[in-house]
Amino acid sequence: FDKRMSSIVTGTRASFKAGKVRSYEQRIEFLLRLDRFLVEEEDNLHAALYTDLHKSPAEAQVCELALCRSEIALAIRNLRSWMELKLVPKSIIFTLDTVGVQAQPYGVVLLLCPWNYPIYLTLMPLIGAIAAGNCAIVKPSEVAVACEKLLKTRLNHYLPEDCFPVVCGGIPETTALLRQRVDYIFYTGCTMVGRIVMRAAAEHITPLTLELGGKCPTFIDESADMTVAANRLIGNKCLNAGQTC
Repeated sequence: FDKRMSSIVTGTRASFKAGKVRSYEQRIEFLLRLDRFLVEEEDNLHAALYTDLHKSPAEAQVCELALCRSEIALAIRNLRSWMELKLVPKSIIFTLDTVGVQAQPYGVVLLLCPWNYPIYLTLMPLIGAIAAGNCAIVKPSEVAVACEKLLKTRLNHYLPEDCFPVVCGGIPETTALLRQRVDYIFYTGCTMVGRIVMRAAAEHITPLTLELGGKCPTFIDESADMTVAANRLIGNKCLNAGQTC
């Protein structure tokens, strides 16, 4: 697998170095294409989410697709200001200089995605990667089989594969990907795997984000309306069959 993953990373980096996602116009174009994917593939996305998790169309829309479209709209609305030079205070030795901070893309981002929200938690970091001007290697969860297949077969009809390849597979493929030198890693999942990802990132001193699962304790004091509190607790606990952290 190492040779194949190395080829994918090399090709994706070549696309980044060619500036295919750098300009404001390019980023907006890819965000609009991703939004079109969500609209035009809506029925297929609903079917895949039902197959994998038995999500109803209403739950799929509210908990996955609508959230992604809202994030795309937010990115498009704010992208120009995010890309602007932000002036900062300067010391006397920089009196004649313009001093500021301007966000720059990392390059090739590896997205390692979970199964419990297989569309939302795959596309949300992808939206951020695109808005920031990065190319991204998308690794959906192999546990959500139908969603993984849909992303593999349909996403690159909207986004160019040389900039945003979708890699399918399980532990061997993920391990091979983590052995490659990428520029940023975004992992969503459990703490145990998070440690493995962090060790792999440390090998190349790769910056990363770990969005790890956890517990959601709730405290109810004597001022609470017990009926309202119980309904809200059970409603949220049952959301996505309890697979929400």
